[in-house]
Amino acid sequence: MSTFADLIAEARNSAANLSELLRGKGLRLGVTGLSRAGKTVFITALAQHLTALGRQKNPGQKNPLPVFRVASEGRLIGGRLEPQPDDHIARFAYEDHLAALTGPDRHWPQSTKQISELRLCLDFERSRGSGGPSHFTIDIVDYPGEWLLDLPLLEKSYAVWSRETLEASAAAARAPFAADWRGFAQSLDPSGPEDESVARRAAEMFTAYLRAARGDAYALSTLPPGRFLMPGDLEGSPALTFAPLPLPEGYEAMPATLAAMMERRYEAYKTYIVRPFFRDHFARLDRQIVLVDALSALNSGPAALRDLQTALNDVLGAFRIGRSNPLTKLFRPQIDKILVAATKADHLHHMSHDRLEAILRQLTARAIARSEFSGAKVDVIAMAAVRATREVAVRRGRETLDAIVGTPLAGESLDGEVFDGETEAAIFPGLLPADPRAAFRGDALAVPEGEADYRFLRFRPPAPTLGPDGAIQPLPHIRLDRACQFLFGDRLK
Repeated sequence: MSTFADLIAEARNSAANLSELLRGKGLRLGVTGLSRAGKTVFITALAQHLTALGRQKNPGQKNPLPVFRVASEGRLIGGRLEPQPDDHIARFAYEDHLAALTGPDRHWPQSTKQISELRLCLDFERSRGSGGPSHFTIDIVDYPGEWLLDLPLLEKSYAVWSRETLEASAAAARAPFAADWRGFAQSLDPSGPEDESVARRAAEMFTAYLRAARGDAYALSTLPPGRFLMPGDLEGSPALTFAPLPLPEGYEAMPATLAAMMERRYEAYKTYIVRPFFRDHFARLDRQIVLVDALSALNSGPAALRDLQTALNDVLGAFRIGRSNPLTKLFRPQIDKILVAATKADHLHHMSHDRLEAILRQLTARAIARSEFSGAKVDVIAMAAVRATREVAVRRGRETLDAIVGTPLAGESLDGEVFDGETEAAIFPGLLPADPRAAFRGDALAVPEGEADYRFLRFRPPAPTLGPDGAIQPLPHIRLDRACQFLFGDRLK
């Protein structure tokens, strides 16, 4: 339900949108995904490529983004970073993240924990018959996908959320690591007096359950409230110090009880955290990319895949989608293109990339159908914004096996071998099942004869390549150019 603050925010957003329309061509691109899906790496790689490309900067250089037409047609003059339009939002730390990827101890940058923004400006030549030089701005808004999973809370009471969360925690995939918290919750008396120490203990145990569910061993995804796992400067605040209680149907909390205390803080979470995010940031997006770490879910089995499917349906269902036109852009921006990308495609041989895309389509089939019905264009791809491996053919007796070569992260292990983070290794990733439904049944992927069942490893970023002038060259990728063409290629004509 709209509030006066919502109406003020809508007016402020309309004024900002009018300013953008009068200023020139551009769009706001949302980048999201659940934890460890690769949002930070994607934005860093995108900015590095688009600021390094252009005929003014690298005349005669081979184009690393061949599917991105403005570049392949030689019309991209150059790209640069500019000050972002929203002074109250943290700037995406592009330089720090690029240094992490390309420095002497190259490593993957820290994950997204708050909303941030980066502005890219592209100078390009219009296509023949459309005029001369022009420029185009891309305002990239980076935010955790877990925050989108909070949006359905706006329509749920504390009692409903409590019952749903406790029921979900009893499922076979969650029960083992939810047992301690569930036991504590069942011991509490909702009608007892409010107690800060009890509330803090309940919140701590509930958060420990959420953290365990998100860990590598289980890789579950539907874990609202999203800020419990990434509290930032809200850590310890009453708005994050609540937890579900076992409440019967129709329960009404009496004043000064534990249930009333938890309910009040749950409502504060929605009022001061969830609603402002949707109102001030999320509702202003024009286009969206959703990054998905499907390989972690495949590692963890069918329960994790089904949980990821539910999460993706919730994430994609949160978008304000439809065909965009000047009026909707001014008064009520709508997302008219959504790209869903399965990341870390470099952990597989290219023969499995189509199969990874098929699994992703299976994961998002319902949400894609709903989005397309509303007028938005949706596509799915298997992608690696930074490619950490290369492909080789390895002879084993009379057999030739398709392998990938990279430097596994220190501590990664396979078949009893623990990697040191410095030594390259050839890995046989096998093939994903041809039928995407097989992944939901838990059918193992096809691996070379004699090999143990494979689990996807994590690799270090690739060693950077230097150009003739000593500058770091754009990092290798898989289908980053296809992502660029889908997301804003049509606006660079």
